[in-house]
Amino acid sequence: MTRMPALFLGHGAPPLLDDAQWMAELKSWADALPRPESIVIISAHWEAAPAAISAFHAPLVYDFSGFPDRFYHLTYDTPLAENLAASVAGVLPAHQHSQRGLDHGAWVPLMAMYPDADIPVLQLSLPSQSPSALLELGAKLRPLRDEGVLIIGSGFMTHGLRHLSPANWAGDPTPPGWSRDFDDWAADALARGDVETLSDFRSAPGMPYAHPTVEHLTPLYVTLGAADDPSAPTDQVIEGYFMGLSKRSLQTA
Repeated sequence: MTRMPALFLGHGAPPLLDDAQWMAELKSWADALPRPESIVIISAHWEAAPAAISAFHAPLVYDFSGFPDRFYHLTYDTPLAENLAASVAGVLPAHQHSQRGLDHGAWVPLMAMYPDADIPVLQLSLPSQSPSALLELGAKLRPLRDEGVLIIGSGFMTHGLRHLSPANWAGDPTPPGWSRDFDDWAADALARGDVETLSDFRSAPGMPYAHPTVEHLTPLYVTLGAADDPSAPTDQVIEGYFMGLSKRSLQTA
């Protein structure tokens, strides 16, 4: 069975699905990976402690508002994930929420990367905002990579929505200074494998504007924890900005 990497990606809102460049970047990334047997995804949009998993056959959660009606009728009908849940239970005690589906932080990027919806998926809740605790969580998930499980942390490298300009909201990708500064800081630390610096994100340039709340950054630490060596430099696969927010996405060995 092929060993899988761990990913951190910027998931975007449903209009990502209309962004030809971003869709192509995500699909090309998926095509370059070994095909996963299954996927465990940790999204910024489900915070619950202790850690919990979604339903074996997860319906979609349309946890957004103000978008065209067609986005509320999309489906992503993945196979039953009962075997995957057993594998997760083998490394991490996690209560199952039998009615919990995949939120848009999970299904939007997966729809871009694996549009055939033919891979079992479970969503794992984000149980903490502590980098050290999430690094430990990622380390517990690490053995699943040997079972062909693709581990994905789904967030956004910058997410200061309330601080975007009217031009950004109209679609201008030009980053505000705080978004560029935080992204440059993260890119440098990731290139050096500097987990200590990354864990001190509250002192980073651009804060707190880049992350007025931190749930879109903290899935990164699950991804790093799931790496063979969290302090190794990462492969930064996607760069650039969407509405001024950093799309920086990465892959660990």
